[in-house]
Amino acid sequence: QVQFVESGGGLVQPGGSLRLSCAASGSIFTIYAMGWYRQAPGKQRELAAHINSGGFTIYADSVKGRFTISRDNAKNTVYLQMNSLKPEDTAVYYCNTDRAATTGPWGQGTQVTVSS
Repeated sequence: QVQFVESGGGLVQPGGSLRLSCAASGSIFTIYAMGWYRQAPGKQRELAAHINSGGFTIYADSVKGRFTISRDNAKNTVYLQMNSLKPEDTAVYYCNTDRAATTGPWGQGTQVTVSS
């Protein structure tokens, strides 16, 4: 199995930036499509950004133009660069494979809070 540890979250002001990291443990994920998911208070978990094994990316409309997902397979790490952050971006952010997004498990996630 492959497990992921998310990091890089924190408290930022509106308009600020954060870079989230998702480090794999137990395996490599070169072949896996990966997604960054987020769950805001009182809301369902949603897919924010997705990258397949070939590097093709897809973004939720709410984050297009502001977030960039990337991966460094040599480091078994996927990143989410978040710019121009808005209060509505406040959520716990998780990374996962397509398969585990359906079956579990989920990691701890990292909290992103955007507030003035």
